[in-house]
Amino acid sequence: MNDVQEMRASDGDRQEIVDRLRSAVADGRLSMDEYMDRMGRAYEALTYGDLAPLTADLPATRQADQRATIAPPAVAARRGLIAGLPTPLRVLWSIWLTAVMINVFVWAMVSVTSGHFAYPWPLWVAGPYGAALFAMSFGCCGIKGNRLSAKQRTSWERG
Repeated sequence: MNDVQEMRASDGDRQEIVDRLRSAVADGRLSMDEYMDRMGRAYEALTYGDLAPLTADLPATRQADQRATIAPPAVAARRGLIAGLPTPLRVLWSIWLTAVMINVFVWAMVSVTSGHFAYPWPLWVAGPYGAALFAMSFGCCGIKGNRLSAKQRTSWERG
């Protein structure tokens, strides 16, 4: 066995394998019993060597190939503005966008029905909360970028 197979797997590595298994069930490649068995073994796995056989008979997915390569920020931005953020931040962005859309719609209806341009008060809803969400998202991406840089450095030192 090589050194990589003996390295400890993280919770994220285990979850990636479970996600691949879940998509294999959705594609009809695995039965539910096989999925349950492999999922249990994935969560019990300690090393990459324990995880490798669980997906060895499955074709490589496009998502797994994309995760294997670290995309530059310009490519990541094209995938979606909030796609790379953690789920809680994506939920907050969705709530913010919904609230802003409702406020803009109400403001537009008031302006149209009153016959004059109303003060653009939705800016007070969108601005501060949007700025706070942007700062949190930027901070999160900065932290994530530093982690990726550390991972790259360790792979460069090894290789």
